Amino acid sequence: MSAATPDSAAAAKRPIDPSHADPSPAAKLQRSSPPDPSPPAEAQGDATDGGGEVAGVRSGEMAGARNPQAQRYLVAVEYVGTRFSGSQQQLNQRTVVGVLEEAFHKFIGQPVSIFCSSRTDTGVHALSNVCHVDVERISKRKPGEMLPPHEPGVVKRAVNHFLQKNEGDIMVTDVRCVAPDFHARYKALERTYHYRLLSGSEPLSVFEKTSAWHIPEDLNVQAMKKACSILVGHHDFSSFRATGCQANSPMRTLDELSVTEVFPSMFFPSSMERSEMESLDGHLVYSRTSVVESSGKGSDASSTSEQSRFENGEEFGKRLRHRCFVVTARARSFLYHQVRLMVGLLKSVGTGDLTTEDVERILNLKAVTAAPPMAPACGLYLANVKYDLSV
Repeated sequence: MSAATPDSAAAAKRPIDPSHADPSPAAKLQRSSPPDPSPPAEAQGDATDGGGEVAGVRSGEMAGARNPQAQRYLVAVEYVGTRFSGSQQQLNQRTVVGVLEEAFHKFIGQPVSIFCSSRTDTGVHALSNVCHVDVERISKRKPGEMLPPHEPGVVKRAVNHFLQKNEGDIMVTDVRCVAPDFHARYKALERTYHYRLLSGSEPLSVFEKTSAWHIPEDLNVQAMKKACSILVGHHDFSSFRATGCQANSPMRTLDELSVTEVFPSMFFPSSMERSEMESLDGHLVYSRTSVVESSGKGSDASSTSEQSRFENGEEFGKRLRHRCFVVTARARSFLYHQVRLMVGLLKSVGTGDLTTEDVERILNLKAVTAAPPMAPACGLYLANVKYDLSV
């Protein structure tokens, strides 16, 4: 990896100038270098399941491009999944990879190939998906002359400049230089997904319709937690493997599956809650009982009081608040639609349509037809991809 030069250090402090972008159109992107013939041996068993959401594999993704003259960057991105037709490149569709490749093209003046750690379906969001990209820094004054690599901060600011000029629904959150053979997908040690559930009889707010699954019924959280404990561990997850899955084996080790009640993301405190949640020095005081109840089925006394205020007209124009639950799933890799199928099962347990005994029965049947319908894509978030970057 080349050391930073005074020229590159100065560039890191300068704002991005759109006039320095590539003057040629980025309509047709090509591979900057040929793909490797095969993935690393340790990645073969995980070659088609990635983050567990999309079954298809883009041509050339099995390894990723390697260019000895290019710097490989690890890039973390967040995006609103409902604005994209999935993460992987598709003909005549707006995708995460397609938008990123276009932004990089405008930045460096030549096409690049983006390789994601985890593939996500249409509607699935990402708090942090990770990809890698090889970038050659070629002098614009002297075509053909190679310059030292851009500093990660320069890459982040420049790519975000072009992304924000697009739709503003995707952003680079972190960039790091990595070794030429570092692969965002095959080097991943662990992936974490979150799924948001909003429980309550009121229709969802227009601000929440594309960010959570609305469950009109009350949820029995304790039953859901017990169901989670049955699924955690090393199992044959054929009952949670959608048709079209290309993984070689249905065996997976689920390191965590949990249900947690949290503040709704669109939480705006009432006057009573504001007084209870703020200390004299202005810091937030988290009073769980004043806002959410950690377990059990049905509403607590505060919710009943809130309902009566609505009925008496004391809170006219204000909406009843939903209870928000987050299902967290953590593993090295997942099968196609595994997380959404498991959430669909947990929801059925929470509403009383299934029992914990049914969970064991469905798991042991090893057939996806035995599972209840899977949860919709809009509530799913790829939260984190873990690596060992010390080596």
